[in-house]
Amino acid sequence: MNPSRILLADDHALFREGLAGLITSQGDLQVVGQAGDGLEALTLAREVRPDLAVIDIKMPVCDGLEATRLIRGALPDIRILILTVHDEDEKLFEAVKAGAHGYLLKNTSSAEFLVAVRAVVGGDAWLPPRLAARLLEEFARVTRGAPDRSVVGWADLTPREAEVLGLLSTGATDKQIADRLSLSVHTVKSHVRSILIKLHAVNRRDAARIAARPQA
Repeated sequence: MNPSRILLADDHALFREGLAGLITSQGDLQVVGQAGDGLEALTLAREVRPDLAVIDIKMPVCDGLEATRLIRGALPDIRILILTVHDEDEKLFEAVKAGAHGYLLKNTSSAEFLVAVRAVVGGDAWLPPRLAARLLEEFARVTRGAPDRSVVGWADLTPREAEVLGLLSTGATDKQIADRLSLSVHTVKSHVRSILIKLHAVNRRDAARIAARPQA
């Protein structure tokens, strides 16, 4: 099996090179690019097409959140793992809305970092337990109010996500949506996960119900 291809984006070269050394020491992981800011990360992502981009949330020129939005918009198959020094709720929620698949504190151990990288590359989401609990609490708080589209983030959907939601609302399967839009099933699943997060929907049926409401 070929090693998973990793792109690193962090403006602190010493920290970034330390991560590169850790990753390179693993037989199933490979560093294919290193960037010092978000725009460089986007450029490299287009060139090397990594499986995963590990992105620092605070960078000059273009920060990690904006880089995540740009990469997910241009290359939706790439998985994103956000690194941060602080466990701020606001940043966590913004990262999830931007399309990140994982969120990890920089003071984590090397072992946990590698577990998180492998989990996100493998298609799972990754949040430290404390942050996961906060995200669930916020989800419960928002959904209790049964907000309308303008509140739950309908406007935050990308044009492609809106297309996927429209087909999802007809009862189409991921495979049917993939065939209709000429996408991979993996990409469709990624879009569906993003839609559920942005609309605060608990499942596909709930997302379809939200989509059927008159637009606010």
